[in-house]
Amino acid sequence: MERISVKIKRLESSLNLPLPDYETEGSSGIDIRASVKEPLLLKPGEIKLIPTGVAVSIPPGYEGQIRPRSGLSLKHGIGLVNSPGTIDSDYRGEIGVIMINLGEKPFTIKRGDRIAQMIISKVYRAALVEVDELDSTERGGGGFGHSGV
Repeated sequence: MERISVKIKRLESSLNLPLPDYETEGSSGIDIRASVKEPLLLKPGEIKLIPTGVAVSIPPGYEGQIRPRSGLSLKHGIGLVNSPGTIDSDYRGEIGVIMINLGEKPFTIKRGDRIAQMIISKVYRAALVEVDELDSTERGGGGFGHSGV
């Protein structure tokens, strides 16, 4: 498995929390923890930005994708509003996770809870070429359910 070096900075708000890490040997995502000072209640339908207490330096040509944790989604209806969120290689601020409660009951986020996962992915930059016409395909402009259920 190919590895790349990603620098991580622990912010003062997370000094006593574990650094993000892979939970198992086969995990694709690095677990990201909540760095809240006290338990935070996320009511049904509510959206909040949750601090993580860490910042990263992702190498050029890569990105960090912030994704939901499946257990939180299935058991509690907790998701991420902008999923996946993107951490660009030139961003140096604290990682924040925009969480939403799509469930029927309030959900409490506690300090150190694993709230999301970060995948490091290769990025390809497109060279956009303006044209008057695009090549045709059988599908054409059909979308948004045009092929059925």
